Amino acid sequence: MFPLNDDNPTSITPWINWGLIGMNIFIFLYEITQPEQQLNQFFHMYALIPQEFSTNPSGEWLTLITSQFLHGGWLHVGANMLYLWIFGNNIEDRMGHIPYLLFYITCGILAALSQWFVSMNSIVPSLGASGAIAGVLGAYILRFPQAKVLTLVFIVFFATTIRIPAMYVIGIFFIQNLLSGLASINASTTMMQGGVAYWAHIGGFAFGAILAPFFGLYRRD
Repeated sequence: MFPLNDDNPTSITPWINWGLIGMNIFIFLYEITQPEQQLNQFFHMYALIPQEFSTNPSGEWLTLITSQFLHGGWLHVGANMLYLWIFGNNIEDRMGHIPYLLFYITCGILAALSQWFVSMNSIVPSLGASGAIAGVLGAYILRFPQAKVLTLVFIVFFATTIRIPAMYVIGIFFIQNLLSGLASINASTTMMQGGVAYWAHIGGFAFGAILAPFFGLYRRD
C-alpha cells in the first residue's frame, strides 16, 4: 500500500509543509555524508537522549526540537515525508501558515516528552519527525473523518490505484504503534525494541487530536 494523494484540495500554497519536508531531507542528506564517528557525535548533540534530558533538562531542552529533524535511514525519512506530504498540506490549509508551524513543532515536543516519560533512563538517541507527523495525522482524522486516500496497491506483478478511507490508513499507523508501545512497556529501559519510539507516535497522535482545534483546525470550512 502506497498513499499518493487525497481528496481535499487546498486553497493556499502549503509553504510551511514544503519547507518542513525540504529541511528534513536536507538534514538527512547531510547526515549520510558524515563518517560514522562524526555522525554519532551529531546525533549525540542534536537527538534527544532520555537519560541526559532527565539529568539536565535545562541544558537539553533544545533537543526536543532538533531531534524532530533527524532520521536514521532512507526508509525512516522516506515514510515520514510521504505521510507529511499527503496529510500536512490540508492541515496547513485549515490552520494557516504560522499556526500550522507552531502546531507541528508543539506536537513534536509533546511526542518526544511522551517517549521520554516511559524511558527516562534510556541512553539510545530518540529522533525523527514521526511524533510531529503523528500529531498532523491526529488533526487530519479529526477534521476529515470521511476523506479517502488514493493508494497504489501491488497485486502480484500488477499495480493499481484504489481509494481507501484516510481513517483506515491513519488507523493502521495508530493501532500498530499502540500495540507495539503496550508490548514494550515491560521492556528494558533502553529505547524500546530497537530504537523505535512508539510512545512518541502515540503521544503525538493524541496531542494532535486534542490541540488541533486550539490552533484553528476549524478556522476555514
